[in-house]
Amino acid sequence: MHHTQFPHPWQPEPLFLDEHIIAVNKPANMLSVPGKGPDKQDCLVARVSAVYPDSLTIHRLDYATSGVILLARNTVAHRAMSRLFETRNIEKRYVAVVAGLVAQETGEINQPLICDWPNRPLQKVDHAQGKPATTRYQRIDINPHVPCSRLALTPITGRSHQLRVHLQWLGHPILGDEFYAPSEIRQLSRRLLLHAERVAFTHPITGAAIAIECPAEF
Repeated sequence: MHHTQFPHPWQPEPLFLDEHIIAVNKPANMLSVPGKGPDKQDCLVARVSAVYPDSLTIHRLDYATSGVILLARNTVAHRAMSRLFETRNIEKRYVAVVAGLVAQETGEINQPLICDWPNRPLQKVDHAQGKPATTRYQRIDINPHVPCSRLALTPITGRSHQLRVHLQWLGHPILGDEFYAPSEIRQLSRRLLLHAERVAFTHPITGAAIAIECPAEF
């Protein structure tokens, strides 16, 4: 395959692999699925499909977000895994580094989200028309010198850009966030400091308890 688009020649190394499911660690700044136009065809699913031609997309991560992403290897597994996502029977945990010192050790953000249509793909909090969205967070660590905080994030719902908008709303945008952080916070990191570090679920075909973890590089 052609590898000119990315700073490193990423190849899929499965975090989990059986005849039904593949899990890989998506790099930051890579599309999950192809976009519109010939310059947006190189993406995670294309790279995985080059090695595992039976791969089917189940879900996606933002272009700027890294971490665990799951693909199915047959239509039965695809249908079953898609149902797990729809019924929120997949446990997801992210890690983020956010601006400022988060006061509460744990918290829950309940703010409805909608597409900010004139500025799409940006999303925004909208109490009149937004869809319900819930994020739980736990403070892991703080760095008073920057200042910034490391958080573990559990999205209860799966709205587009949910974690990024919720943390902006909280007053603690994610470092390196080109969409939602002011320029001085954006410039604190060369990449978005958001990573999907854990996915856990009951395997819909085998019934096994599966937990796939991949620590963040930051």
